[in-house]
Amino acid sequence: MMKSLLRCIVLFICSLAQAAVIVPGATWTDTSGNVIQAHGGGFLKVGSTFYWFGEDKSHNSALFKAVSCYTSGDLTSWTRQNDALTPVSGTMISTSNIVERPKVIFNTANNEYVMWFHSDTSNYGAAQVGVATAKSPCGPYTFKSSFKPLGAESRDMGLYLDAAKSAYLLYASDNNQNFKISRLDANYYTVVSQTSVLSGSTLEAPGIVKRNGVYYLFASHTSGWDPNPNKFFTAPSLAGPWSSQADIAPQAVRTYFSQNNFDMAINSNFAIYMGDRWRPALLGSSRYIWYPLSWNTGVPQIVAADVWTLNLAAGSFSAASGTSYEAEGGTISGTATTLSSSSFSGGKAIGFLGNGGSITINGVQGIGTAQWVSLYYANGDSAWRNTTVSVNGGASVLVDQPNTGGGGVVLSVPVRLNLKSGANSITFSANQNSYAADLDKIIVYTAV
Repeated sequence: MMKSLLRCIVLFICSLAQAAVIVPGATWTDTSGNVIQAHGGGFLKVGSTFYWFGEDKSHNSALFKAVSCYTSGDLTSWTRQNDALTPVSGTMISTSNIVERPKVIFNTANNEYVMWFHSDTSNYGAAQVGVATAKSPCGPYTFKSSFKPLGAESRDMGLYLDAAKSAYLLYASDNNQNFKISRLDANYYTVVSQTSVLSGSTLEAPGIVKRNGVYYLFASHTSGWDPNPNKFFTAPSLAGPWSSQADIAPQAVRTYFSQNNFDMAINSNFAIYMGDRWRPALLGSSRYIWYPLSWNTGVPQIVAADVWTLNLAAGSFSAASGTSYEAEGGTISGTATTLSSSSFSGGKAIGFLGNGGSITINGVQGIGTAQWVSLYYANGDSAWRNTTVSVNGGASVLVDQPNTGGGGVVLSVPVRLNLKSGANSITFSANQNSYAADLDKIIVYTAV
């Protein structure tokens, strides 16, 4: 009995540790162990509880299945509740329609939760917004209507609620050429007036954070499901004038292969960039890319932490430190070869992996438990690649490697590996019949 008790205590401590870290690009699971399905999501805090609304894409289709609702007290451990919005046949939210980017705000005067979303036909020809209401955060919500705001198109959209409880729709309009901000009525049911227009800006996936009296608009440009360098704009009011665009990350990394979705202010020093890494061929396997968004340099910049922790009580974050192992320091086999480029850490990487080429990195120090390992790689293809990963000769796991936008652009993807205490050997790309990406280095983290 004592052994069972000790095992339960260890498992409980491990579960707490796992919930305490945020790992962008990993497969995130809820408290029941199921993959979180909340893509294109919106967030709302009620009391001490955070609500995450998003698109359930478990059927790997753009067509509407459900708007999910998850709850959390710390933004890291999420529990799935009832679906907030489900299909209604014969309406614009049927299983033959598009429901994307759900956002929820609370109307204090009506004591009502109001959900807005991109509402469309399967060919994206309707270009409308949809509205639904509920008396509790997770609903279920009752669909009210879909329409074109002020008679104009609306596709990717977001909401902003100011301190005076005035609400605004942020939306890509006019065939995605013009980006608009328009004020909602007192009930939050419709749009009553246009506040500002960023003409010819081709923006979508918007979010707004107000900091020290300045409005920061975050958005991507329009490139379909493919990522692009997301931007920010500033203005003294929602009516503008809006500044010219500026980058929140180095342009070459295309926002670390993600698209902005929601930007959550934690305090005046930082917010959380909440993005999606879309995978159109397997939409349910699209991943969440959350990073600290810091103003330490005076302008908002993504802190590209592989593993990080959030302390809501203190209003702070901490990027985990790890141990780096250069790929060129490993043992190559078969057709694998050393590549040279200033883009790589140490100026070198290992290429021609897979299809007979592999590499083993020896002497990787572990702590006797499952640990996060980040693979830094370059994939200049337009398509995704993948690599097998094996620890100490054990069974292989397959790790996806999205295209990086060029052979000289390096990104990272995480994998959780069971490392024994002391030295380990990790082999990449053995026994695979396709080419993997070029491997630059790995970083092994002890924060689990």
